[in-house]
Amino acid sequence: MHPVGPTRGSVLVVGAGIIGLAAAWRLAEQGHPVTLVDPAFAIQKPTMASGSQAALGVMMAQVFHRSAGRAWRLRQQSQALWVQWLAELEQRGYRLPHRRGLLLLAASEDDLSKQARIAGDRARLGQTVRLISPRELDLLHPQLPGQPLGGLFSPEDGQLDPGAVMAAMLSEAKRAGVVCLAGKAVAVVRHRPWQLVLEGHRHLEADWLVLALGLGTAALLASLGLVLDLEPVLGQALELELASAPHWSWPGVVVWRGMNLVPRPDLGDQGRRLWLGATLEPGARLDAAALASLRQLGGEAPSWLKEAEVVRHWNGLRCHPRGQAAPVLEEPEPGLLIASGHYRNGVLLAPATAAWICGRIQGIHESQQKPCIG
Repeated sequence: MHPVGPTRGSVLVVGAGIIGLAAAWRLAEQGHPVTLVDPAFAIQKPTMASGSQAALGVMMAQVFHRSAGRAWRLRQQSQALWVQWLAELEQRGYRLPHRRGLLLLAASEDDLSKQARIAGDRARLGQTVRLISPRELDLLHPQLPGQPLGGLFSPEDGQLDPGAVMAAMLSEAKRAGVVCLAGKAVAVVRHRPWQLVLEGHRHLEADWLVLALGLGTAALLASLGLVLDLEPVLGQALELELASAPHWSWPGVVVWRGMNLVPRPDLGDQGRRLWLGATLEPGARLDAAALASLRQLGGEAPSWLKEAEVVRHWNGLRCHPRGQAAPVLEEPEPGLLIASGHYRNGVLLAPATAAWICGRIQGIHESQQKPCIG
């Protein structure tokens, strides 16, 4: 049931990746008439948006290298909101595989120095991040990659299954009244209300227009004479099946030289499946050499990983802003919101981005309403 109150502004959200889904869901639950537009609805695969498709769902908030600034604040806000959102969705009956804990391995003395600084900063903030000695690492099973000099463990960071979460968001968005419309947006027309032009010359109107379609955001803004410089960075990922159940004793996700090793969160400590990824490939073309290097962890894969069988391979395009920090959260004109360029942190930052969108909309039209944060 929508809250009782004045009529709320209508919203068009373009893009049904995790950012667009999160925004549409929360806006609808706050009583806004919301239409979510994405070509993928025509083939019943709205979760296969390019950036979200590449995601492994690894969330690094506490082990982030900074301790202040916008990026730090967004990560802390999102991490807190994810705890609320997952609990809320699970109370509504959704099974959402996720794994608490993240172990960031140190491959060099410079890594060790950075980790010590982060651990000290977090201790001053009262956060439970701690350094792990090489001796402790040697006791973990299965064997870790390379020869780590130490590690930084965060019990609050971790990983969730983006596909399961997005499916739950979509279901709840529809329940809240979001209209899901199949269509490719080709232009935006300055108008009050805003007008969105779809292929086939179909026009949609709304008081607010939210552009959350990753790389496609730049083309729509260009139709207004606005410039946003975005570049694709392709990511490939693998799902591996181990030869035997390893009885994982890792404290969570393991990150080695920027590569994520993610025991499938839905299979427990006896599971034989592991997600591995993702590559960082400038542009939009698949690089076989980059995939081969990922498969072997740059030549540092332990024997159990080398012997594992590849059961799935997928890829997607991340959206990286050039000349400005990620993500791009801007209102270039009244009623036009940009939520794009999250690069490698779309899953982590989805709640904070949705809160920013809701805050911009409610702050102008409904200053007395609570922020849309769950």
